[in-house]
Amino acid sequence: MGLKALDYETMNENVKKVQYAVRGELYLRASELQKEGKKIIFTNVGNPHALGQKPLTFPRQVVALCQAPFLLDDPNVGLIFPADAIARAKHYLSLTSGGLGAYSDSRGIPGVRKEVAEFIERRDGYPSDPELIFLTDGASKGVMQILNCIIRGQGDGVLVPVPQYPLYSATISLFGGSLVPYYLEETANWGLDVNNLRESVAQARFKGITVRAMVIINPGNPTGQCLSEANLREILNFCYQENLVLLGDEVYQQNIYQDKRPFISSRKVLMDMGPPISKEVQLVSFHTVSKGYWGECGQRGGYFEMTNIPPKTVDEIYKIASISLSPNVPAQIFMGLMVNPLKPGDVSYDQYVRESKGILESLRRRARLMTDGFNSCKNVVCNFTEGAMYSFPQLRLPPKAIEAAKQAGKVPDVFYCLKLLEATGISTVPGSGFGQKEGVFHLRTTILPAEEDMPEIMSSFKKFNDEFMAQYEDNWNRSRM
Repeated sequence: MGLKALDYETMNENVKKVQYAVRGELYLRASELQKEGKKIIFTNVGNPHALGQKPLTFPRQVVALCQAPFLLDDPNVGLIFPADAIARAKHYLSLTSGGLGAYSDSRGIPGVRKEVAEFIERRDGYPSDPELIFLTDGASKGVMQILNCIIRGQGDGVLVPVPQYPLYSATISLFGGSLVPYYLEETANWGLDVNNLRESVAQARFKGITVRAMVIINPGNPTGQCLSEANLREILNFCYQENLVLLGDEVYQQNIYQDKRPFISSRKVLMDMGPPISKEVQLVSFHTVSKGYWGECGQRGGYFEMTNIPPKTVDEIYKIASISLSPNVPAQIFMGLMVNPLKPGDVSYDQYVRESKGILESLRRRARLMTDGFNSCKNVVCNFTEGAMYSFPQLRLPPKAIEAAKQAGKVPDVFYCLKLLEATGISTVPGSGFGQKEGVFHLRTTILPAEEDMPEIMSSFKKFNDEFMAQYEDNWNRSRM
């Protein structure tokens, strides 16, 4: 018998090319150590509830009632569930075609898409069309759908920020396209320089690549920066000049830990710029229920909104969405609840505000604790996490450590992160999994561990790091940034 279609040697090469560091070698080793009984702190993925963040009460009450509608017929339901949760559950059930067990429209429940459009209008000050909003199983599914429509083959390139979230590199590989990196400037708090963009496009074109789209992650993952309005205008001008679709990954828009640079959506800046740009630049924006103070990662709820996308293209995207029949219906309810939150005067409003503010204020403190903790370590420098839920410190590894990593057949930051994992149980992601400049090393950790555990985690990190640096330093010294 010869080789079969699903033998490793003959399977789709694009699948084999995919690399996804967030669940890569470090994560697999951490899982092994956990099975052996070691206590592991998984900071490798932005998974708030897995690290102890409590779900918000009100949305869970509403979805519980939607999942078990017979509870609504129980005469005692009002003793267990607040009146506003009962009313909202009835509202969402009335929008479905047969409860949560029935498929919805492939674009998502029309009533929920209307709630998303109203949220966008309140946020940006410009009307939004529910027909141009598709609900998806998490933002990742939406990103994949849109990239699938953009990438026609290896000759098509997508500009992606480096360091980047590996969803982009993995999906571009899977669809057989070419990733065109543009480097963020660490010394300028991971800012974006339009000259770098121009250089990246010129280099790609020199290689025969047609650059068709640009990705921005705002707030940044793994870098945690918030883009200023001026920066967004430059980006939109650049997309206009170069005729690029802009993909705005805005899933961390609730996660802001400073007041200097609030979140501003790409769509608002585009509309503010007025014609011709506001009528010409094609923009797709993504959001999710997985991040912010919701953190409902496992529910898989997201949406994308299309701006200046021609109707025929929207029809084609609808056709592709229809292959999967329907996005996850309970997650659509979570999305409706997120974009149409409780209002002052609602029975559950005070509790909702108390819970959400408590989570955000704690994340803000944790962002500071982590940044300060990393900056107190030998040969480690770290920009403050302005937004999102990650810290991305630079590791200034001594030449002897780099040599030891080579001997072990490991990339230097993978070598460091594996040693950190074995010594402390802290599971991180090496910077090489996100892309970084040649000869510069980082790691990414979430800021999600419980606030009360943070001092102990940072102190065990510092102890490991300072011993590691001393072990390999051998009088090697370098000035700090």
